[in-house]
Amino acid sequence: QVQLVESGGGLVQAGGSLRLTCTGSGTIFGFNAMGWFRQAPGKQRESVAVIDSSGITNYAASVKGRFTMSRDDAKKTAYLQMGSLKPEDTAVYYCNAVSRISGLTHWGQGIQVTVSS
Repeated sequence: QVQLVESGGGLVQAGGSLRLTCTGSGTIFGFNAMGWFRQAPGKQRESVAVIDSSGITNYAASVKGRFTMSRDDAKKTAYLQMGSLKPEDTAVYYCNAVSRISGLTHWGQGIQVTVSS
């Protein structure tokens, strides 16, 4: 059974940095596209960053230039390096990944990121 587990969240002051990690397990074939999403209280879940199997990334306008997504296929892991954090970045962050063998999209359980002003 494929599982994704996020780590690295927490509380940080505005202007600070955090690195989120998404570690996959339960598959030997890895993932195609992987992504980070977030959901703030009272808001819909939104895409933050996606990375395809060749490493090409795409970012939401609100985080471009501040966040960097990367992946390590050998570890079945994706990262989100977040810098110049703002209070409006506060949300639960979710990782997702498309299974290379089944084509199904899997989600992590989410991790809280809180940016204080």
